[in-house]
Amino acid sequence: MDLGEGLRKAIARLTGATIIDAKTIREFNKELQRALISADVNVELVLSLTQKLEDAALKEKLPPGVSAKDYITNMLYEQLIELMGESFAPVMKPKRILLLGLYGSGKTTTAAKLARYYQERGLSSALIACDVSRPAAYEQLETLAKQAGVGFFGIKDETDVRKIIKGALAALKDKKVLICDTSGRNALEKELIDQLKVVANEFKPDEKTLVINADTGQVAGKQAREFDGAVKLTGVIVTKLDGSGKGGGALSAVSAAKVGIEFIGTGEKLNALELYDSKKFVGRLLGMPDLESLVANVQQAIKEANVKPEEMQSEELNYSTFYTQLKAMGKMGPLSSMMASLGVSAPKEALEQSETKLKKYKSIIDSMTSQEREDGSLLGNAARIKRIARGSGSTEKEVKEMIADFNKMKKLFGMMKNDRNVRKQFSKFMPK
Repeated sequence: MDLGEGLRKAIARLTGATIIDAKTIREFNKELQRALISADVNVELVLSLTQKLEDAALKEKLPPGVSAKDYITNMLYEQLIELMGESFAPVMKPKRILLLGLYGSGKTTTAAKLARYYQERGLSSALIACDVSRPAAYEQLETLAKQAGVGFFGIKDETDVRKIIKGALAALKDKKVLICDTSGRNALEKELIDQLKVVANEFKPDEKTLVINADTGQVAGKQAREFDGAVKLTGVIVTKLDGSGKGGGALSAVSAAKVGIEFIGTGEKLNALELYDSKKFVGRLLGMPDLESLVANVQQAIKEANVKPEEMQSEELNYSTFYTQLKAMGKMGPLSSMMASLGVSAPKEALEQSETKLKKYKSIIDSMTSQEREDGSLLGNAARIKRIARGSGSTEKEVKEMIADFNKMKKLFGMMKNDRNVRKQFSKFMPK
């Protein structure tokens, strides 16, 4: 059970209570403690938070017109925001960013995500390959730079970081944001600290950002303190928050270490990087919809998929328009992130099965003729179904299942098309 699921379960117990008395509050707090501690949040922080909630619920006078349930839920929201730390707003100006981190933190992928983030906001960006320890680090960063559409500099097989940085500063002088990827280790040892200090002296970064894997839980705080003591950090990026039950533990630990969280990584794709906003993060944990982020993600996905606005606003749903929607969804990242933005929790296994099914559907439509895509009635022919199954590497049963699901969607689409209020709500998701 992840942190969000545990917190929502505790709130559901409180909401379902007939009366709010001392016994109810203590049972609620036990559920909270179980959820937070199992997510690797520090025990002392958990006890402090739940004690504050108990004191407020049992000793403070409720504001007029506010129910005890709403008051406690709101208090939990505010306490969790305090626990998770301040939100972050980057300064959009030319800068040099030095990325640090241990092996397995996701540092190299994060470098590309960060470069892409700034470049999309008008600051031309480039990556510098200064990880001279890990095999294939140069090739990985070069590939990611191409995928992100940003600049790149490295000297293959060179181990002198001074030489690499001097070359990079000369070759990339026209770029506004330079991001330097550095070597990692299994632990912060003297050799790594010495190398990072050499890189920092040569590169002269404006920002020194530590990349930490959310799976490390409370250890994230220890890492943040150690790196801060060695090179004086300006911030932290926490990665792999798409499916980590210990994400809350990592975030609260970093916050307790007094080092600000800047971004969170929510998936493997290059667009899966979000500005850290503790209110949004806690809101998702508690099942509160984050429609603003969802709308932004949908519009970005449509843009990346090269989908024309008129294709998304088509008056008719056929296999061509359905394919367009699948293509855009494929750019949005994990379904779990979309569901979290809607404040909805679903079993991980079900979401993984849904993602697999959507990919299969896209492959099936790929194997249709243009006529079949426009006129779904043609698919009543058994020979066509057999050909499509063979061409897409699917079974005939899977093709028939997709046709049945599509027909259900088409019926729903027709109902929505005739409902003015629903059309108004969905217009938010259309490209601007």
